[in-house]
Amino acid sequence: MTLASRLAAVAIASLFATGVAFAQTAAPAAKTDATTTADKKAPKERSAESLECSKQADAKGLHGKERKKFRSECIKSAKAGTPPAADKK
Repeated sequence: MTLASRLAAVAIASLFATGVAFAQTAAPAAKTDATTTADKKAPKERSAESLECSKQADAKGLHGKERKKFRSECIKSAKAGTPPAADKK
C-alpha cells in the first residue's frame, strides 16, 4: 500500500467514526398541555373606566406619551369618583 492510499483509508475511517458519533441526538421533549396553556396568556379584561378613558383619548386625538398620561390620570380620577381633569391645551 502506498502512503496516499493509507492516508485515504485513515480519512475515510475517521469520517465513519465521527458520523456515528453525531448520527443520533436525543429528541426534544414534547410540550404538555399545561405548558402550552401557560405560554398563551388570556388577554386581560379591560375595566369600564379604562374603556371610557380610551374613548375620550380617541376623541381628543391623543397618541403616544400624551395618551398614556391622559389615560393614567383619567383612570385614577374615575376610580376615585371624580370627573377627569380638563385638558390644558
